[in-house]
Amino acid sequence: MNEKKGVYKVKDLSLAKGGRLKVEWAESRMPVLMALREKYRKTKPLKGYRIAGCLHVTKETAVLVRTFVDAGAQVSWSGCNPLSTQDDIAAAIADDGVSIFAWHGMNVKEFYWCIEETLKIKPNLTLDDGADLIFTVHNKYPEMAGTTIIGGTEETTTGVQRLRAMAQDGALKYPVIAVNDAETKWDFDNVFGTGQSTLDGILRATSVLLAGKNVVVAGFGHCGRGVALRAKGLGANVIVTEVKPTAALKASLEGFQVMSMNDAAKIGDVFVTATGVKDVIVDRHFKSMKDGAIVCNTGHYDCEVNIGDLKKRAKSVRTVRANNEEYTLSGGRRIYLLAQGRLVNLAAAEGHPSEVMDMSFANQFMSQLRLVELHKKGQLLENKVYDIPVEQDQEIARLKLQTMGLSIDKLTSDQITYMTDYSAGT
Repeated sequence: MNEKKGVYKVKDLSLAKGGRLKVEWAESRMPVLMALREKYRKTKPLKGYRIAGCLHVTKETAVLVRTFVDAGAQVSWSGCNPLSTQDDIAAAIADDGVSIFAWHGMNVKEFYWCIEETLKIKPNLTLDDGADLIFTVHNKYPEMAGTTIIGGTEETTTGVQRLRAMAQDGALKYPVIAVNDAETKWDFDNVFGTGQSTLDGILRATSVLLAGKNVVVAGFGHCGRGVALRAKGLGANVIVTEVKPTAALKASLEGFQVMSMNDAAKIGDVFVTATGVKDVIVDRHFKSMKDGAIVCNTGHYDCEVNIGDLKKRAKSVRTVRANNEEYTLSGGRRIYLLAQGRLVNLAAAEGHPSEVMDMSFANQFMSQLRLVELHKKGQLLENKVYDIPVEQDQEIARLKLQTMGLSIDKLTSDQITYMTDYSAGT
């Protein structure tokens, strides 16, 4: 620990200078969050509150952390995935005096150690991406949920689904705001962010030409749709696999081939899972794949591709490029697994572009601020999962349009009256 710094454990503090340059670049691309920072820098509404965060350590995350600090909060941070931390960014955050426990390539034991370290500040608020921090509180430190912690926020689809299940069972011990479910998050971050960053990760790990290749996208939710759109834009023949009839129908009407994974496995060149569900690609699929098939995942957890099945079938394994392992099967067929089956857009690339994270993290900041404001008024929420207010969603979108130099129309008073006049007919 440096004398003037918080407690930290990062790969190499000397990387901070390069990390800080990346953070400054992100700040130049995140005008909404920067406007919020400027607005609350003087009043410091978060003063006296402690935030424990568990979220991918990227340059955009550093901008969010700086904004919390400038608004008065004490922050302690960890990464939410063993391979998504960017070491220069972690160093920059530590060098700014923030407690952080994160480095690229940690094992599972180290991952949870880092989360537990963040809880030593006895947080009032938690911020999650995947809900591992919230689960740790509930499983190991339930007394915090009943005392110091007043609420939390959740960034991603998988985490929100699990937290809603907890709330349904009455197991959730404090209120959580589902930032992921904001329109300004999942219709932008999930679609445009995941789409671009996933292909960025694939290209960095392989340098293959996607034009003309059969790209199989498992799942046509917001993330899968983004991947499919961007792959199509690069000239790929996109195949979508789904379990939800309406999602499959949407994919078909948007011009994508739709088939089962059993059939897609035989013809795919590149496979991307984006479902949030385990065992999407398993042994029978590996058995069918052609020589040279590339397999990766862009979901939060590394369970979508059954790596155990692939290892059992493999005769040898070697790393041929960074984040690219070649599994040679009997008969000489080769399957290339990217980023060890973890989310390829962050493990093999830099994650989502700053411009879309601007809105997502503005929602995070505003949601944390909302929890504090309610606490100060004595208006505590029930232990449920909450959507962000529609007004907040639209305000963030309005600010984003404003920073882009775009203007839109407004309803007239007559139009508003017409919309609520149920007596008006044809």
